[in-house]
Amino acid sequence: MSYRKAGTLCARNAAVFSGLLTIALGCPLMAKTLCVSTTGASGCYSTIGAAVTAASAGDQINVGVGEYDEAVVISKPLSLAGAGAGSSIINAQGLANGIYVDGVDNGGLSGVLITGFTVINAKFEGILLTNASNSTVSNNEVASNDQSLNYSAASCPGQPAFETSEGDDCGEGIHLIGAFNVTVANNEVELNSGGILLTDETGVTYDNLIARNSVHDNSLDCGITLASHPPSPNAASKLPYGLSGNEIFGNTVLSNGIVGEGAGVGIFAPGPGNLNFGNRIVANDIENNGIPGVVLHNHAAPAGAPGVNMNENVIMGNYIAGNGADTADTATPGTAGINIASVAPVYNTEILENTIENEAYDVVMNNPGGMDLHLNNLLGGTVGVANLSTTGAVNATMDYFGCTSGPGASGGCASVQGANVVSSPSSSTPVATSQQAPPRGR
Repeated sequence: MSYRKAGTLCARNAAVFSGLLTIALGCPLMAKTLCVSTTGASGCYSTIGAAVTAASAGDQINVGVGEYDEAVVISKPLSLAGAGAGSSIINAQGLANGIYVDGVDNGGLSGVLITGFTVINAKFEGILLTNASNSTVSNNEVASNDQSLNYSAASCPGQPAFETSEGDDCGEGIHLIGAFNVTVANNEVELNSGGILLTDETGVTYDNLIARNSVHDNSLDCGITLASHPPSPNAASKLPYGLSGNEIFGNTVLSNGIVGEGAGVGIFAPGPGNLNFGNRIVANDIENNGIPGVVLHNHAAPAGAPGVNMNENVIMGNYIAGNGADTADTATPGTAGINIASVAPVYNTEILENTIENEAYDVVMNNPGGMDLHLNNLLGGTVGVANLSTTGAVNATMDYFGCTSGPGASGGCASVQGANVVSSPSSSTPVATSQQAPPRGR
């Protein structure tokens, strides 16, 4: 990744990953470059916070090798570039966050770049962005945060009031709230309570790209979570704002939620008024997580209450293997690759071109709506598709069930369980799945 210096920083491009994403950030004509070092020598600042305070909109701050024991709050458009993960370390021990991009108190905040840091030991999130847009978090290591979490009590003492439902995870490693057009790419996120979290307490969270991150060994929650939550007490809306149009692309999501029953990737609209629709989970490697590899969950939809929308989500081109069983009111009969469980009807879920293996149940549906399941390789060898609902319907044609003869045949074919499942015609040979290009050309 390259950065232009003073006088040419204007109109620079931040190349987040070659061939997939280029983000152009505008900036003032007189943008300058500031530096930070642990000694403060050679005209550099000795803390990152001091450099941020001194910077103007559009400036770049280069942070040298070393450990910086501070919490960095960003309230203006700027580029914050470390010397590389493992080299520039923000140790936020006893502090709220390692880096907080604060768009809640700085309306319209846009054009922030954070790259090249290790961020560790924060009480809450390692990196938090609220109500920010057109920003990038790339090539960082975010590890061992959420230190205030009291997991047994499901509480996170001292967390901001606008985070309404993070008592059981303290906000995880990287957290976007009310954000749009933010890219989180090429980060390693490990050993936090959970990995990467997108929620909606302070505004609609939409059109964000979560791409090519390594998210692993976050033991208490999901690897990547999209969750609709109650609004902040200070929000203008009294109903959830919702999430939509977010892309989860090309990530490696391994061994999360082993203690706390977390999925690889989860989409959650838990109760009345929650909105979480039109998101895409594409071309990820999702293995060995505590509950199924990909889950969609809703737990309540009482008559007369505000409606739930968890429709039109797409799960496509992923490799899913070796994950756990779902539990409680969204329980699966055994380990599962994908579980769509909802009290409210969920419609137009598209499950396409995935390869699922080493699961007792490849795909499970338990909701009164329906889903489309096509061109998948269902290789668990036991149950390819299970419909636990008595009213919902599954269209599961042109899937490969592990043998030439179709579901339920001898010779290792996965079967179909439940009523209202259409599985014929099936594919007699493995389906050639494709790894999709990043949606919308980003």
